[in-house]
Amino acid sequence: MPRVTFLGPSGVARAVEARTGDSLMAVAVRNGIPGIVGECGGNASCATCHVYVDDAFQSRVGPPNDVEEDLLDLGVSDRRESSRLACQIALTEELDGLVVHTADERL
Repeated sequence: MPRVTFLGPSGVARAVEARTGDSLMAVAVRNGIPGIVGECGGNASCATCHVYVDDAFQSRVGPPNDVEEDLLDLGVSDRRESSRLACQIALTEELDGLVVHTADERL
């Protein structure tokens, strides 16, 4: 089971267990992680699950696809090189220990 740590802007961390194959968004929503809403249900059409992938994991997570790129460009005001949509990240054993940063200050 992959373990994921969500870090809020204030530095507060929440580590959760995930199931292999789940999207990062589904794990966040299931665990009540603030700042990850997933209004579209994971269909890559809203950008309400925007996260920043920690530098140590960017190469393992990989780059966004074309649809995700467009959503990040249009729907995220504070986009960074590490920006991804959590709904587009499928969790694998290789991503065990994944750290992502949320933009929501309530975490």
